[in-house]
Amino acid sequence: MAFSTFNIFDLLEAGGADKLAKLLSGFSCPVNPEIERFVVQNAIDFARRKISISYFVLNSLYEIVGFFALTHKPAFADIGALGSKTLEKKLERYCGGYRVDNRYLISAFLIAQFGKNLSPLSGEAISGNELMDCVFEALYDVQRRIGGGIIFLECENKEKLLAFYQNTHNRFVQYGRRRDLNTNTEYIQLLRAF
Repeated sequence: MAFSTFNIFDLLEAGGADKLAKLLSGFSCPVNPEIERFVVQNAIDFARRKISISYFVLNSLYEIVGFFALTHKPAFADIGALGSKTLEKKLERYCGGYRVDNRYLISAFLIAQFGKNLSPLSGEAISGNELMDCVFEALYDVQRRIGGGIIFLECENKEKLLAFYQNTHNRFVQYGRRRDLNTNTEYIQLLRAF
């Protein structure tokens, strides 16, 4: 099955904000209401304000099967905490020698949001690995234009999520943890070089 990925600005130009908002209102992700809320309530505003840019993946019937939001942010990774000398060398290359308190300061691409549309579809749904391939394809394009080579993300400390991001297809490696002080949720920080 061939899926097509569209930048939110392309969708806005093609149909306008009202039409896009109506399309996004059908996005459903009951396993992660935060993702659903972001798509329906924040994706357009965040794009206009250049906070993050959302991409929507459509099947052959032009149904949204998944989405992801990308941005560029700094990340900190403890030197020696990754367990891979090869990855450490890549981080050293991409951090340009910037270190703070025995930590690399890395300029990296952030997968700020990532999720599948779980509402009933007429056409084929997308797998998690296929959706991640769409992320990598979008980032390869950016990398060819401006450089860079590190991707990072944060996910809740849930075994199924960690297994997905660290599987042999996606190859993310844990590099840290963060606790949201408002919700007391623990997030695992993962990165990969590409």
